[in-house]
Amino acid sequence: MPSDLDNKSAPQKRPIRSYVIRSGRLTLSQRKAIDQYWQQYIIEFQTNPLQLENVFPANLPLIVEIGFGMGDSLLEMAIANPESNYLGIEVHRPGVGKLLNGIDANQLSNLKLVCHDAKEVLQHCLVDESIDKLLIFFPDPWHKKRHNKRRLVQAEFIELLSRKLKHAGEIHLATDWKPYAEHMMEVMQSIDSLSNSIGDSAYWASPARPVTKFERRGQRLGHGVWDLLFRKN
Repeated sequence: MPSDLDNKSAPQKRPIRSYVIRSGRLTLSQRKAIDQYWQQYIIEFQTNPLQLENVFPANLPLIVEIGFGMGDSLLEMAIANPESNYLGIEVHRPGVGKLLNGIDANQLSNLKLVCHDAKEVLQHCLVDESIDKLLIFFPDPWHKKRHNKRRLVQAEFIELLSRKLKHAGEIHLATDWKPYAEHMMEVMQSIDSLSNSIGDSAYWASPARPVTKFERRGQRLGHGVWDLLFRKN
């Protein structure tokens, strides 16, 4: 039987991350935004559930985007839909800095950010049945087979998301990599608590979301885009 000392000396299993922290430089504008607006618009990660009534000035439907990149589409949605609150989760600071500038320029009170690992934010900061809609647009597809395990959309993670959704809440996914779209569909349809809003194995042909710069570039190169919309039963 192993001793306590053996347990302490055993190497800890590192979590599989769906992202790599890139060393991209912050622009002067992004760095300035982080310095000036961080306290106003950033929610610091904590292991206790957020009191959403203290985060947002009004009790409105909550939409959460995981991995908002440079934040252009999230900013557009928050401006266009003041009747909803938006929470953006992103680990890359250049995108956070850029979006902070946009939030302040538009004086938005319905958009706040968390700069931390999305899995930990969902596990610790948001209680079950608190989210109306979850968005995951163009996550890293991890093309190589040996890296597929790093994909964000995995059954365990989607089960976590489903628990956080309110009844009839939605998960909207998008990717421009067909093998990842097929993987997403397989994972999503394996979750008993979710149903495909478009129909069995069907993708969403006319999704209600902004077109991102990343997507426009892909369209110019002839890339396809696949959107999925699932609803909690």
